[in-house]
Amino acid sequence: MKKIVALFSGEGTNLANLITKIHLKHAAIVCAITNNPEAGGIAKARSAGIPVEILDHRDFESRELYDEALVSLIQEYNPDLVVLCGFMRILTPVFTSQIRSINLHPALLPAFKGARAIERSFESDEKVCGVSVHWVTDELDGGEIILQKSFTKNPNDNLEEFTAKIRAIEHEVLPLSILKVLHD
Repeated sequence: MKKIVALFSGEGTNLANLITKIHLKHAAIVCAITNNPEAGGIAKARSAGIPVEILDHRDFESRELYDEALVSLIQEYNPDLVVLCGFMRILTPVFTSQIRSINLHPALLPAFKGARAIERSFESDEKVCGVSVHWVTDELDGGEIILQKSFTKNPNDNLEEFTAKIRAIEHEVLPLSILKVLHD
């Protein structure tokens, strides 16, 4: 069975979705790594019996030193794929040159790269919005697109309703992207 390491920073809703749809069905999530010792996803991973590693970025003097430690930790698990599902770190070439990984981004790339993509997409004049899954490269949110799914923005939606639509699409496209990548 193919092995995945999942990286997350927050509540772990996408991680929980992967546990439901992918874990031990199509691939094994052999470890979940977070940079946030308070992340809600820690409990979700542990309740599924997935080992959790907490690597707090505040314990490192630079992004490169953090990424070096992260790469070393990931390599201990020898995954076929690393999945960034809400991992809120900009990764350096120390990571991107050594780790085969995909990232979930809550906008239709190349639009709204970087942080606050949902809010920026919501506030924009764009009529069509959506979600992208892409390969992680040295360029922030700039890697080759694996899958995208869009929807037409409802001008009557508030940010909460818009975010719920984005989250629902994330939960659909991330597992599909993993299956595509692992079986291509």
